Amino acid sequence: MKDAQQLGVSIEELENISIKVSVEIIKQPALQLVLTYQVTLPSQFLANQLNWPTWQQTQVNFTDYLWEETCLECFIAGSEIDGCKLDNEDIVAIHQPEPHKIPFQQATAYIEINASPDGRYAVYQFESYRNPAALPPVPLYETDGTTCASINWNNHKDLTATSIESHLSSTPTVVQTPAHYERSFSLPITQLPNQQYAIANMRLEQIHPCVILSFGETALYFASGHASPPDFHNRDYWPKFEL
Repeated sequence: MKDAQQLGVSIEELENISIKVSVEIIKQPALQLVLTYQVTLPSQFLANQLNWPTWQQTQVNFTDYLWEETCLECFIAGSEIDGCKLDNEDIVAIHQPEPHKIPFQQATAYIEINASPDGRYAVYQFESYRNPAALPPVPLYETDGTTCASINWNNHKDLTATSIESHLSSTPTVVQTPAHYERSFSLPITQLPNQQYAIANMRLEQIHPCVILSFGETALYFASGHASPPDFHNRDYWPKFEL
């Protein structure tokens, strides 16, 4: 109610914001985890208020505190491994299941990815829930221990679409002539035995895409499930990684 009043729209209009995040593993040009975010707003009035910065190649660099503005996020949890082995695997789609309740107290390491529509990004590592608690968080490093992990941008589209199905909203919606935004990026991964995958030295066990949309002083939070008030770090709401 408060968010709708601040933005000058109806609650129904906010409910018709549609967000879809697709996750897949592809082999070419190298084995990688690809995340594609599609955001659809039901009216130009809302689009005029959205802080969605224009893509700029010169902006592609590691930047902290991106969660304070419009941010495409993904949390990836798993266990550390001793080694990784690549395998020749065909394209595999990851179907996001309904969230499975996993004990929140589990001291499992996880990765947080932040990406701005303009090309800025950050990849952080945590040993357990918000640990370490330093701000900005600790960057994730590649297996060499010295190179900060990075993402690869695949496209940067902003266009008009006729309809899009929402996967992060509570119910699918169809909207007319909306403002549509899309970004896609990938991270290199390694193939482990038994169709398991890893990023850096972390085996993929949970993947939780999230989106923060900034409308001036108002921020809206989207995920397949999250705590209230919003806390994307709470693993009780993260879906299991299942092929």
